[in-house]
Amino acid sequence: MSQPVSPSSSSIEAPARGGTIDLIDNLDEMPSLPMSYLEIKREVNNPASSLSRIGEVISKDQSLTLRLLRLANSAFFGFPRRIDTISEAISVIGLQQVRDLALCTKVIEMFRGIPADLLETTPFWMHSVGCGIAARVLAAHQRETNLERFFVAGLLHDVGRLVLCLRQPEAMRNILQRARQQKEPLHKVEREFMGYDHTDVGAALLKAWDLPAPLVNAVSYHHRPLINTASPNDAAIIHLADIFAHGMELGKSGEHYVPPLASGAWKREPTVFNSAMKEIDRQFAEVSGIFLSLKN
Repeated sequence: MSQPVSPSSSSIEAPARGGTIDLIDNLDEMPSLPMSYLEIKREVNNPASSLSRIGEVISKDQSLTLRLLRLANSAFFGFPRRIDTISEAISVIGLQQVRDLALCTKVIEMFRGIPADLLETTPFWMHSVGCGIAARVLAAHQRETNLERFFVAGLLHDVGRLVLCLRQPEAMRNILQRARQQKEPLHKVEREFMGYDHTDVGAALLKAWDLPAPLVNAVSYHHRPLINTASPNDAAIIHLADIFAHGMELGKSGEHYVPPLASGAWKREPTVFNSAMKEIDRQFAEVSGIFLSLKN
């Protein structure tokens, strides 16, 4: 462990170690997933439901409908023809994929009241969207299926940091200061002084929301992808996508340095990186604008 901060600096006191589950359970500021998303999820998961019924449910939320249509017509998908209705979007994008994109839009809407001196939420979500785009592009290079699940994992990979900023603001102020002074990754300092880090908190939150285990694991292990035996490739892709987003300066997550690459996390030739970065850059401005318009 690194040496403590000198007495001339603010010292870090570890908060009570009640564990990540207690942290989630006691977080009064943390809302549940909104009913509009839960209704979409229920209809998508219902084998007796129909495309028209799912379209009706989505259309109740005008903001979500608009953003899904903008995404369907963006560089994110690159469809050769214009998509004019939510039914068309569902048909060409896919039911599960539309559900996942709806989740992303709703989670961005949920987090309010983060102290600005801890984290600026617009740059944070820009980084998160950038990581999601990078994960989706890298997954495509690896010929993965259901690319939207990688976008969701990338967008939510640091959601635990929002929880910590809401629930443990004083601890996070000290942790941020220590990380800057010692030039250490935030997750390392979080774990040293709290016994857990934002990946543990994010995974606990996603599990409490009853989201799929591969998504929970990708978030939980994105800084330690090699120890994830359940879905190692998912975690490795999010790990590398996070590095891309930092290296390309796509928003800010609270980190001041590009995280180190875990040895063995990418087992293929790095020749795809140049083309991947061009594709990420091509999509980023448009797609981040669509998602961040949620905050206007």
